[in-house]
Amino acid sequence: MELQLKITGILMIALALLHVIFPRYFNWKQELMPLSVINREMMYVHAFFIALTVLLMGLLCLTSAGALLGTALGRRICLGFALFWMARLCIQFFGYSSRSWKGKRFETAVHVAFSFLWLYLSGVFMFTYLG
Repeated sequence: MELQLKITGILMIALALLHVIFPRYFNWKQELMPLSVINREMMYVHAFFIALTVLLMGLLCLTSAGALLGTALGRRICLGFALFWMARLCIQFFGYSSRSWKGKRFETAVHVAFSFLWLYLSGVFMFTYLG
């Protein structure tokens, strides 16, 4: 299971770094222009802090897999991570409209790939918590 935690760490670090391209890929400069300044800034700030949180989760898994597996606190942290990623998995299906991806080859592939990623992360952390 230690290897699985380290793999999740690498995946989360990569996911955090992927956030760097969001503003350009999603054309935030133009798309967010109609919003008030505070709402526009909140999009950037929240995206930054989500990326930072995922990066720190990844670093914790990569550098402290043994502690996550071998201590009561580590297992509780894994329970929190499992709940976080399970919530993200639910949002994948209930928070986003299928119009964003249905009938579009690339977007559907991304939707499916990330659905499996959220499921994998949820599973690894839940199995770690359960011991």
